[in-house]
Amino acid sequence: MKKIYALEDWCINCRRCEVACKAFHSVYKDAVKAYQLKDTTAFNRVHVEGGRELSIAVNCRHCAKPKCVEGCISGAMQKDPVTGVVTSDPARCVGCRTCVSMCPFGCVKVEPAGMLPGGLGAKPIAIKCDLCGDGHGQPGEPSCVAACPNRALIYVESEVR
Repeated sequence: MKKIYALEDWCINCRRCEVACKAFHSVYKDAVKAYQLKDTTAFNRVHVEGGRELSIAVNCRHCAKPKCVEGCISGAMQKDPVTGVVTSDPARCVGCRTCVSMCPFGCVKVEPAGMLPGGLGAKPIAIKCDLCGDGHGQPGEPSCVAACPNRALIYVESEVR
């Protein structure tokens, strides 16, 4: 399975990964529109921690034995047995935040109620990296990786499933 790895020595805290992620998950698929038109359905699933001197992008590790899946009381957090990708199903999420507390990397966050399209969002919803591939970089490369100017995010094959 391919995974995203962050190289802190190369991160310049530009936050382009965050912008690309939000744009990809926006109804507009465009960064300017996602921010200026206040797309309330778009949330970035990667966030940069740190400051100018030392920073790193934090995103889901798609763990071999994900604690978020283990702790999910509704079954919304699931690990695909074939691809190894850990996903969150907003339709099943009850907003209990157990996945947030169980993730050792702080990669799951809960968005406020009333924000998601299609009738979802009457309650807070857990969201996390879904390894979105948008075709702007290498085929199937996640948008955050494609947007990183310093290649501080890399998408490479991992032997850990």
